Amino acid sequence: MTVQTAAPPVVRDENRKIAHPTLIVAIGCFCGIVVALTQTMIVPLVPVLPTILDSSAADASWAITATLLAAAVVTPISGRLGDMVGKRLVLLACLSSLLAGSLLCALSSSLVVVIAGRALQGFAMGAIALGISIMRDELPADRIGPAVARMSATMGVGGAIGLPLAAVIAEKASWHVLFWVSAGLALLCAAAVFFFVPESPIKTPGRFDVLGALGLAAGLVMLLLAITKGGDWGWTDGLTLGLVAGALAVFAVWGVWEWRNRSPLVDLRVSVRPQVLYTNVASVAIGFAMYGFSLIPTQILMAPERTGYGMGLSMIQAGLAVAPSGLMMYLLSGTGARISRARGPRTSLIVGILVLAAGYLLAIALRGAWWHLTLSATLIGAGIGIAYAAMPALIMGAVPVTETAAANGLNALMRSLGTSFSSAVVGAVLAHLTMPLGDHVLPSDHGFTVALLISLGACALALLLALAIPARRTASA
Repeated sequence: MTVQTAAPPVVRDENRKIAHPTLIVAIGCFCGIVVALTQTMIVPLVPVLPTILDSSAADASWAITATLLAAAVVTPISGRLGDMVGKRLVLLACLSSLLAGSLLCALSSSLVVVIAGRALQGFAMGAIALGISIMRDELPADRIGPAVARMSATMGVGGAIGLPLAAVIAEKASWHVLFWVSAGLALLCAAAVFFFVPESPIKTPGRFDVLGALGLAAGLVMLLLAITKGGDWGWTDGLTLGLVAGALAVFAVWGVWEWRNRSPLVDLRVSVRPQVLYTNVASVAIGFAMYGFSLIPTQILMAPERTGYGMGLSMIQAGLAVAPSGLMMYLLSGTGARISRARGPRTSLIVGILVLAAGYLLAIALRGAWWHLTLSATLIGAGIGIAYAAMPALIMGAVPVTETAAANGLNALMRSLGTSFSSAVVGAVLAHLTMPLGDHVLPSDHGFTVALLISLGACALALLLALAIPARRTASA
């Protein structure tokens, strides 16, 4: 027998402080950029991680994998908790986790401690979805669209500026300084939220779905482990296939449980509405395309000129060459909000995907000089900024106000899954389509072309899904 989900009561706290809308937006975007930055800050250290952690390359890679797993698990859970106990409170918990993880990594060179610290940093990823939900609750109706668009774009902005910033710090100082900087920024974010951001007036008290949270966490961990480690273990290895099968089985049972639960972690009845469903699946494809270009151009820019395609730039130079993409993500998010207001967020999403695809087409046709890739990265950043502005508006236009944080958390999870798929697929392509160069084996020019074409295919899939979204104007408030 199917149990209908009961509409939870809404509790409004009227005795609370009020902050200026501009201040809320500024603090929220700053928190989003800092959280996203910490996810990519370790990239410049990847070649030397085994040395500085005194471990094998396979063991050192857990410093990256742990963050990915923690972020995927906590994002939908923190969203649901935010709806129940208070978005500001859960946001402070996320930022506290970021601070604790940064301090662990800053104070230790032990592999186990650094992995634990990176996992705690990953738990902070729920801050972006919570910030979006706070803005919906706190801001005047005419400010919500642009503010949410900018907050959504911080996921890409932080990642784009994190690479050159981390490269400079890692090259000019000790690698521990990266994490001291991260700790300082986390403390500044937490203080700003504590002193200036009010608790959301909207809460939905109820029983937290512990079994649903455990089931989702188990399924995500198995699936993401298979994706991120499949290249090392072998895609046909028994462990890889077993994890995929286990994840599918867990998700099947979890889906039945969530459908029947009166107070589910994820309201599947809302999630299968066409506007929510197609937006979330499109988010996977857009996340794939976004991360694909964060992997490809820096390798081309840093490859030796003897490869015939490489440009021999340093990590800092390569990071600076693609840094304009982050600026464009932020600047064009406002354009996305204006398109959403004038034509609806579905149109904004379609426009963003088309600009994103144009960037990939340019990279496929023209990458003989560093500025070619800078131009492609700028277009792709613009497309991501417009598309990311539309997704929260589409989600919030189709879910009850009592489920804002949970729904945004699920959408953020979909984007994260896209980046994980991109990392696995693009990594596998570049690892198999190679060329010899002295004693080294590097990705071939053909390999990069194939990787770009696959990412362009993700854009095409996202466009088809965006076109399938019901064509009606949807308010974001």
